[in-house]
Order: sequence, then C-alpha cells, then structure tokens
Amino acid sequence: MSEPTPLKATPHKVIPLRPLRPLPNLIFASRWLQLPLYLGLIAAQAVYVVHFLVELAHLIEAAFGSQTALQALITSIGYKTSTPIVSLNETVIMLVVLALIDVVMISNLLIMVIVGGYETFVSRMDLEGHRDQPEWLSHVNASVLKVKLATAIIGISSIHLLKTFINADNYTDRVLIAQTAIHITFLLSALAIAYTDKVMSAIAAQKH
Repeated sequence: MSEPTPLKATPHKVIPLRPLRPLPNLIFASRWLQLPLYLGLIAAQAVYVVHFLVELAHLIEAAFGSQTALQALITSIGYKTSTPIVSLNETVIMLVVLALIDVVMISNLLIMVIVGGYETFVSRMDLEGHRDQPEWLSHVNASVLKVKLATAIIGISSIHLLKTFINADNYTDRVLIAQTAIHITFLLSALAIAYTDKVMSAIAAQKH
C-alpha cells in the first residue's frame, strides 16, 4: 500500500494595495486636520506644567514664612476664614496638595487624549518595542479610550468634590448638592459606557 502524497503548502497570496481614488484619498487624508488639535493640547499641557511649578514654588516659599506666597495660595484655592491666616495650616496645605494632584490627573487625561487619540484617529506612532511604550496603548481603540477617559474624569471629579468638602464653609448647600449630583452623574455615565463596551465586545466575539 503506497503512502499518501503529502499536500504541498501553498503560500498566501499578497494582494497589492491599490491607490485610493481622489475623493476617498481626500476624505482619508482629512484625518490630518486633527493634528493642530493635538498640538494645541500639547501647548495646554505646557501651561499646566507652568501652573503646577508656580503653585509648588508658592507652597515651598509659604512653608519658609513668605506671606506673599501664602496669600497667593489662599487666593488660588479660594479659602476663607473669619480670622486672618498668617502661616500655613493643615487645611491650606491639604487644599494646595489636592490642587496639585488635580493638575497631575488632568495632565494624565491630556496625555491619554493626545497619544491615544493620535494613535487611534490619525496615524500609527510605531512604538512597538519601545521601552517607554504605555501598556494601555498596545490595545487601545475608540471604546477603550472612552472607558479610560471616563475613569479619569471620575478621578478628577472626586478630587474636586473632596476639595469642596474640605472647604465646605465657603460653599452653599446648593453648591455642595450640585457637585455631588454631578459626580454621581459622571460615575453612572462611566458605568454605562463600560457596560455598553462589554456588550459590544461580546457581540463582536460571537460574530467571530
């Protein structure tokens, strides 16, 4: 009995890419119109860095007894008391640190929008193998980006709400209730986005 003839492996056919017709090429190239938007966000990031350094410098100067820096901090955080503040206290320090954390979290949000948005909607950045490639960028898409942005917004809203509660004497009950309601709305929106993304991913997996 003769052995069956082994099947020859056929190489995959490489389909050459056809050049786009003029109108589709123009429409596809229109994605580069977003480039000035991302460059503008980079400029906004630089403004936040300057603001962070100025606030940090005021905090350090106030810690060494500078009244000018202390008053600048009190004005920036909107802290008011019935008695004048002549030196740093725990509440002022906490409010300033929360403000600095707020700047950092907004900066992180800007980075996610700039890097993730450019990678998703404009052009590949070819960061594969780069030692500093963000872990989340390897599987980023529009849905993942929306969930991450919603999570970042909740974190920023939490910082703002905490700052308000610490400085609650300077706010009316209406403002406190409104900020709490807005934070809950952000939370529910993020949950809805995450649930929708989960459902869509499950539907896509079933189709494949």
